[in-house]
Amino acid sequence: MSEREIWLEKYRPESLDDVKGQTKTIDSLKQYVESQELPNLLFAGPPGVGKTASAVAIAREIYGENWSDNFLELNASDDRGIDVVRQDVKSFARASISDADFRLIFLDEADALTSDAQAALRRTMEQFSGNVRFILSCNYSSQIIEPLQSRCTIYRFTPLSDEAVEEQVREIIDEEGIDITEDGVKAIVYASDGDMRRAINGLQAVSILDGEVDEDRVYSLTNTVKPEDVELILGKAMSGEFIQARESSRRIMNENGVATTELLDQIYRHVWDSDEINGEEATDVTDLLADADYRITQGANAEIQIDGFLSKLSEMD
Repeated sequence: MSEREIWLEKYRPESLDDVKGQTKTIDSLKQYVESQELPNLLFAGPPGVGKTASAVAIAREIYGENWSDNFLELNASDDRGIDVVRQDVKSFARASISDADFRLIFLDEADALTSDAQAALRRTMEQFSGNVRFILSCNYSSQIIEPLQSRCTIYRFTPLSDEAVEEQVREIIDEEGIDITEDGVKAIVYASDGDMRRAINGLQAVSILDGEVDEDRVYSLTNTVKPEDVELILGKAMSGEFIQARESSRRIMNENGVATTELLDQIYRHVWDSDEINGEEATDVTDLLADADYRITQGANAEIQIDGFLSKLSEMD
């Protein structure tokens, strides 16, 4: 294997059977492929859960070796304007078809398209319905205009389970001969947070290390806070020890190179996974997290916001 080979491409699913963790959705898509009666599709869900992999797998299974000639993949976030529809999409849709009943256009991150571009896309769908099928993918289906949604069969991809991620991780470990401990494997799965791309990228990153890879090396290289450190910060804050919680958060973020938003995300995960935090407490903490996260996205100082979050948390009854 070339050291420069990208594992995301090397281990990209080639068929729908290879897509992990979306069993019901994949079973339904396979029926469309087998019947060769494919509607326009809308895939909604978080990153790294199989949306793009499924779209490419559908093209491979329908067209075989000639799949790339009949498949156009565009990323809407690269060009949010109407030109991407008027130029790239329409020119591909107009092209003659030689060896297939229809061609496929996959528009990734379709929720990044402007409303005008989405309206133009709707008209293009209608105009070329005889020889083109569209697959749109997005993180949030609410950002897709209703006329587009109504013209698609919608599939909602869920975050991958730890079991699905671990299955893929272990297959790659065996294939690549990575020397990694059991807690190292669990750390890769935890750091991925249901995102297969993140898991595979993290695994490739730690594979270049000399010697055995354990959880400490995984968390360090993937810039992830250990679950026990998240519990430490949260525990001190909820016990009213604001100064200790603040010092711990600063130390842990500096040691691991973790961004404030990443730490907030991990705290959120821990709150709802913990058996020691009751529903009312989890609701109150989530409310504080949402406020801090919103302020950061609006440009507020991230360090001040996490200090404010921990301060409010320490005062919570």
